[in-house]
Amino acid sequence: MPESPYSVSDVMTHTVVAVGTKASFKQIVELLDEWKVSALPVLAGEGRVIGVVSEADLLAKEEFRDTDRGDLAERVKAGALTAGDLMSTPAVTAHADATVAEAARIMAHRHVKRLPVVDGVGVLQGVVSRSDLLKVFLRGDEEIADEVRHHVLDVLPPGDTLKASVEDGTVTLSGSLPERGLVPVIARAVRSVEGVVDVRLDLSYR
Repeated sequence: MPESPYSVSDVMTHTVVAVGTKASFKQIVELLDEWKVSALPVLAGEGRVIGVVSEADLLAKEEFRDTDRGDLAERVKAGALTAGDLMSTPAVTAHADATVAEAARIMAHRHVKRLPVVDGVGVLQGVVSRSDLLKVFLRGDEEIADEVRHHVLDVLPPGDTLKASVEDGTVTLSGSLPERGLVPVIARAVRSVEGVVDVRLDLSYR
C-alpha cells in the first residue's frame, strides 16, 4: 500500500464507459442501467472530456413531460435528444495525482457523486466515485498503526515517548509529551493518515 496521502490514481476505476456527443437519450439510459452508474463522461476528439451527462440531466424529460413550467434552460434540456445537448458542461473533473481528500472536497462543494479523472490535456484516464474514496477506510488496523509510528511518531524530537494503537480505525495515542502545545500538531498529523477514523488521547505532560 502506498504511503499517505493516497492519490486519486490509487483508488479510481480505470475501466470507464463514456459516450460521444451524438449518443442518443435511449443509449445513455441503457448504458447507465447496464453499468450501474449515475453519470457518464462525454468525450470529443482524442478522448477529451467536455461534459458529463447524469441521471439528473435525463430526468428533466420526465419532470417536464406534461407541463409548461420551468425556465427556458430546463425546457430545452427536457427536449434534448443527444448527449451533446443533455450534458452539463464544463465537466467537473479531477487529476490522477490529486489527493483523495482533494477529490472528496470537490465532490462535496460541487454536489456530484463521481468525477472523471483526466490528464493534463483533459483526456479521460478513469473515474473516481464516492465509494472509491471510501476504500481508504478498508486499511487494516496494523497497517494504519505502522504508518502512524513510522511517519508521525518516529519523527518527533528525542525524549517524546508516544505509543500508538489502533482499533476499528481509531488511533489511541498514549505516553508523555513535554508540553500540551504539541497535541494539536500531532493529532492533525495522525488524522492525515489514510484510513484513520478518529484520534483519542491518553497523554501526560512533563
